[in-house]
Amino acid sequence: MRWSGLPVASAIGALLLASPAVAAGLTRLSTDPYTNTTSFHQTQVEPDSFSFGSTLLAAFQSGRFPDGGASNIGWATSTDNGASWANGFLPGTTVFDGGSYSRVSDPSVSYDAQHDVWLVASLALDSAIGGAAVLVSRSTNGGLAWSNPVSVAVAGAGQDFDKDWIVCDNTATSPFYGSCYVEYDDFGNGNQLHMARSTDGGVSWAESVVPVASVIGGQPVVQPNGTVVLVIDDGFEGNVESFLSADGGATYTGPFEVAPIRSQLVAGSLRSDPLPSAEIDMLGRVYVVWQDCRFRRSCSANDIVLSRSDDGIRWRRPRRIPIDTRRSGADHFIPGIAVDPTTAGRFGHLAVTYYYYPVAGCSTSTCELDVGFVSSTDGGSHWSLPTQLAGPMTLTALPLTTGGYMVGDYISTSYDANHLAHGVFMVATGTTCTLGSVTSCDEAAYTPTAGLLASGGVQFTEGGSTSGAPHGRPIGRASSR
Repeated sequence: MRWSGLPVASAIGALLLASPAVAAGLTRLSTDPYTNTTSFHQTQVEPDSFSFGSTLLAAFQSGRFPDGGASNIGWATSTDNGASWANGFLPGTTVFDGGSYSRVSDPSVSYDAQHDVWLVASLALDSAIGGAAVLVSRSTNGGLAWSNPVSVAVAGAGQDFDKDWIVCDNTATSPFYGSCYVEYDDFGNGNQLHMARSTDGGVSWAESVVPVASVIGGQPVVQPNGTVVLVIDDGFEGNVESFLSADGGATYTGPFEVAPIRSQLVAGSLRSDPLPSAEIDMLGRVYVVWQDCRFRRSCSANDIVLSRSDDGIRWRRPRRIPIDTRRSGADHFIPGIAVDPTTAGRFGHLAVTYYYYPVAGCSTSTCELDVGFVSSTDGGSHWSLPTQLAGPMTLTALPLTTGGYMVGDYISTSYDANHLAHGVFMVATGTTCTLGSVTSCDEAAYTPTAGLLASGGVQFTEGGSTSGAPHGRPIGRASSR
């Protein structure tokens, strides 16, 4: 374990400050320590985060392989609302840190308030099977030390797991208070949906009964009454949809359509898919965002769009978050939404961190990758002006992996106890990232040092008719690990 959390100016030094990619006021959360020649090193990708009280916890892949997974999952924990951070790497996962699996991927973070345990779910990979197991690592001391993982599910013959996500029921009045839920899919069997549940702080897990459905990239949330709402991409037809459980995760119903996805391919061979990001407010309203081109003429670039539901079944038509004008030429993608859990309804505080190109029509050599932030204080009716948090980054400074240059399939934002938003995102410096090198790459997890205050602004969330064609995905597509 190492304590960090100093502002970039003192913690990283003048070398990184000289790079335009790293802005002042950011904290670097971790550094990839691994040196196996089969990975890109000094690389960290695909963060998730969660907050409870004054504790913020983030997890991310460290040492990304070109064809899926990483050397291990890194973690960074703050117990003082982001003022200082501890960091380290999960034990017992891969062969690089005392485990048996060859790689690990897809970290997701949650907290179980009843059992006072922090949880990181991950996907263990094996060279012969692919997605060999869904794991959960547990911390019973506030996210500062971790035990070897327990298995949620282990792949059997013909199975190949993918894209896990974890959430817990933290409402004390809920009939299922202290229950935790993990979603994943089986790529080896048509991306079949799976859900599992635990009632003992993640020590043991039971499989749920779910509909036969092809899915990818789901994010479950739990309403105050204990209803689990899973928001997910259907994986093939190009729709965002939802599934519900009202019995503590024993059974699920659905799917219920949220909206069709209309997504433009992101330029420059950047790995990006229109996976949904979902969060919930104090009274149980579910918000979901994803990248979508329906509001651009000829679907020429992506906006971040927002839908919401009070019951997880009936969803508002997607509306465009007005980060810039429809004719700006900018492209926005890989959003991560947070909702201040002490706010709700028309007073809900929303924050979205995302990546973007100022010019959508770019190439690998000319694209400038940036990180942006917008917020709302009225449940998404009005939005602040955007803030650039990092960039520009050169795409070739990122690891080149299955699906393209990679910052991750998702990004994350969480609120602290002071009602400030902390995005967690990847920043890469330099120009070229070389496989196996421990000096050519420099991509790490960062967060705003002080957190960001939500502001409503006067920019209306925009509706309008849809245009363009659904993005869709062909059957037999590559796994997203």
